[in-house]
Amino acid sequence: MKSVLSERKTLHPQDIERRELPPEAGHAVRALAREICTTLAAQPGGVGRALTNPALAAHINRRAAELPGAVREAMRAPATTAGATIVSSLPLSDDELGPTPRSWRDAVRWSELDIVMLLLARCAGEPFGWEGQQEGRLVNNILPTPGHEDEQSGASSKTLLCPHSEDAFHPARANLLMLGCLRNPDLVGTTVSSVRRVELSADERRLLETPTLPILPDVSYGAGHERHTAAPLPTVWSETSGSAADLTLRYDPAYTPLDDAGPDFRQAYARLTAELERVCVTAALHPGELLLVDNDVAVHGRVPFTARYDGTDRWLKRVNIRLPERRRRAAEADENGYGQRIVAPFAGGGQSTESAGTARMDAVAGAGWDRDDRGTVEHS
Repeated sequence: MKSVLSERKTLHPQDIERRELPPEAGHAVRALAREICTTLAAQPGGVGRALTNPALAAHINRRAAELPGAVREAMRAPATTAGATIVSSLPLSDDELGPTPRSWRDAVRWSELDIVMLLLARCAGEPFGWEGQQEGRLVNNILPTPGHEDEQSGASSKTLLCPHSEDAFHPARANLLMLGCLRNPDLVGTTVSSVRRVELSADERRLLETPTLPILPDVSYGAGHERHTAAPLPTVWSETSGSAADLTLRYDPAYTPLDDAGPDFRQAYARLTAELERVCVTAALHPGELLLVDNDVAVHGRVPFTARYDGTDRWLKRVNIRLPERRRRAAEADENGYGQRIVAPFAGGGQSTESAGTARMDAVAGAGWDRDDRGTVEHS
């Protein structure tokens, strides 16, 4: 399947819940991030090393509680069937950014803004990263990269980034995805489609609820997943009332081998695809705005654009967030996650001292992250 949504740029911001971060709350976040940054800069290795150091998580975990209640209120999970919320607006000056880097490796020096993103994410839940993605950093940089224009990853530009559940292949995928906009001069749109707004027949629901095909890791995780068994997964399901209002999904057509399914399943999948197109809304973020996407309810993507590579291109920050109160299908505990491991320093409430190591979850960790059922936890 080439893509899910047409390459349109129609914007429908009125269909997405909007929240305002009061100016004093936004300034409090920036001030606290700056204070933490100054503290870490005085430690061996400086701020740059601190971005991958457990000490940073300890600071974030302890200090986030000092932020105004308005921050936590703004960072709640989306409350409507759209499965997405735009939060406006952090104080941010284009002058402080410097040129948009050409790759995520070149962007890691922007430490204060990473700390801003972690403070906000910690107010929402438990931020985490992936050992196999951007060297395990908890905050990822999303920007166009030369040579990656046509791939299905956040580094692409020329091609439509197909709507997908973030890390749909893994049982420990995020409940909530946070995208923070630093720069977007061309108003490149992020697409969002909620499964709770689609219309499916009973037969289509039955087919899509049946585990039929696997979802494979995307190219940002590299190679090697072929060694692991690719288990079939359901595409949509509801474990509560069974109604459309409670539907959740795991969806990534670019990494789903649809040709291996029978015609009835492919037809039902195509119907879901068409419905996600019908209910799609597109948000063009402005600098300082955040997009919160409920990763259990909505898929997201990006319209194509032409990167200039002149330092002015679109630049987002991305953080994966676990919501501790949510549980997923019990069957997900048996998945192998293709060997991908998460970096989860805030799991179970976070580390209480700066000397505590970064907690890592095995790929076999289950749908819930509770200590009793999440598999082996290592400390480094």
